[in-house]
Amino acid sequence: MSKLSALKVKHAKPGRHGDGAGLYLLVAPTGGKSWVLRVMVNGKRRDIGLGSASDLTLEEARDRARELRKVARTGGNPVAVRDHREVAPPTFKEAAIACHAAKERGWSERNAASFLSSLELHVFPSLGAVRVDSLSDRDVAAILSPLWVDKPAIAKKLRARVGLVLNYAKASGWRTEGAPREALSTLLPKQPDEGNLASMPYGAVPAFVADLWDKTDAAARLALLLQILTAARHGEVRSAMWSHFDLAAKEWHRPAALMKSGEAHTVTLSPQALDLLERAKALRGDDKDCLVFANRKGEQLSDNALSKIVRPYGFTAHGFRSTFRTWAAERMPNIPDAVAEAALAHKIPDKVVRAYNRAKFMELRRTLLDGWGAYVRGGSGKVVQFPSGVAG
Repeated sequence: MSKLSALKVKHAKPGRHGDGAGLYLLVAPTGGKSWVLRVMVNGKRRDIGLGSASDLTLEEARDRARELRKVARTGGNPVAVRDHREVAPPTFKEAAIACHAAKERGWSERNAASFLSSLELHVFPSLGAVRVDSLSDRDVAAILSPLWVDKPAIAKKLRARVGLVLNYAKASGWRTEGAPREALSTLLPKQPDEGNLASMPYGAVPAFVADLWDKTDAAARLALLLQILTAARHGEVRSAMWSHFDLAAKEWHRPAALMKSGEAHTVTLSPQALDLLERAKALRGDDKDCLVFANRKGEQLSDNALSKIVRPYGFTAHGFRSTFRTWAAERMPNIPDAVAEAALAHKIPDKVVRAYNRAKFMELRRTLLDGWGAYVRGGSGKVVQFPSGVAG
């Protein structure tokens, strides 16, 4: 079979004209011309259309045929590759939504509810609009880096979810590579061993709290209990003044000067936290505004005053924040990740808050901390089931 030439293509008569290696020019009785590749796919002969001869030159048709023959030879799907070349790959957010839709029927309700909400919080703000085929290993490492050491459990879940989306994108023909593996070990620091983490496992917290709850009231002990119930930083608890609390509204309004972020922050108070504050009133010296938890001199408690209560157990006071975050992720799947992050006074993109509206967002935060309060005091800590649109 002699090969075609540009001149032969131009003057070809109706019929099938071979160029060799399975590439043919089809000429219709009307004069329309198109390219077809005949190739074996999984042991069966397939004719795959490559496009109009008016859009593809002879050399371009040969290049495309060569590419698809290679795909077929290595066990791939040349039709899928051809089709995806004609449509731009989706963004990472679009790929994640497609992956979620394809997988959610095989997931538990908990995993299905938390999959997109964690990506919405940690990934979509910076990478959601990026085409999925252009994401690099460095992009994935940059997303994981802020969480990798301080919140390893959350980082591992996020890595798995991002990896699933990228593997799904590869299988769909949108990427040539799947999830990064060895590269992340090079780009990210070593995570601490889980056995050496300073946070108490949440399953141990109810018994620990019960032991403290039944002891004689002391400022440091009550301060630690409030820290646990509100997932606050111990410095925020030690600096708390009675004027910061609106007990009727069940809220703790922490001024910007108290906050690590430099921004004022409101914490919702669970029934358990309100009970504890009622107990703390007995330690109050007078009706003037003063520290909620003060030492015998009326001064702020030291950092060590709280830490030494936990230290014999092998944990730190600050670690209860991580304990709360892990509990929220594993036991409250219908609460969006952004709500748990806001409860910890971490900065949340304003557009995420607006997605729920601010009143609903605060309501979700209250539900979360009420559930935590019930859990650490020996209750179930279960939340109500929200509609899927609210769970994020």
